Amino acid sequence: MTTLLLTLLLALSQAFGSTTSAAPATTTTTGVRPLPPPLVVARWWDPPPTPYAAGHRGVDLSAPVGAELRAVGPGRVYYAGPVAGRGVLSLTLPGGLRTTYEPVRPLVSGGEEVTAGQVVAVLTEGAHCAEPCLHWGLLAGETYLNPLTLVPRTTPRLLPTVRPGG
Repeated sequence: MTTLLLTLLLALSQAFGSTTSAAPATTTTTGVRPLPPPLVVARWWDPPPTPYAAGHRGVDLSAPVGAELRAVGPGRVYYAGPVAGRGVLSLTLPGGLRTTYEPVRPLVSGGEEVTAGQVVAVLTEGAHCAEPCLHWGLLAGETYLNPLTLVPRTTPRLLPTVRPGG
C-alpha cells in the first residue's frame, strides 16, 4: 500500500508540479527514467534556502543493489569514478544540464558519449539510505534542480470503484 501511495503521489506531483521544483525553461523531458517504472521515492528533493544550508539536493529512488541505471538523455560522461569512497557518475546533457548518480559502479568512462536509455552504471551498496537507493541529482551550472522534472510526466488515471451491492 505504501509503495502504491508513493507512486500515486509521484504521479500527482509531476502532473501538477510546484513552484519550488520547477526546472528552468531550457529543461526538457527526456522520456527516459534512470530506473524502470514505477519509480519509488525514498526521499524527496528538498532544496536548501541558501547554497550552504541543509537540504536534500536530489532524490533517492529505492532500487536493489545491482539494478541497471540508464542515461536519462543523450550526453557525455562528465565524471565516472570514486568521490569520498563511493562511486559517482555524472553526465552532461543537452542544454548544459548535468545529472549525477550515486552510489554506482560506472560502466562508462570520462568523455564517452552516451545515448538516452543506455545502461551506464550499476547500483552499489551505500550508507545514504536505510535500504538500497539511487541518489539522483540534477544541476544547471551551480544550481541544483529537481531531477524528477526529467522524468516523463504521467497522466494520473482514476479507476472506477465497484459500489456495494452493484
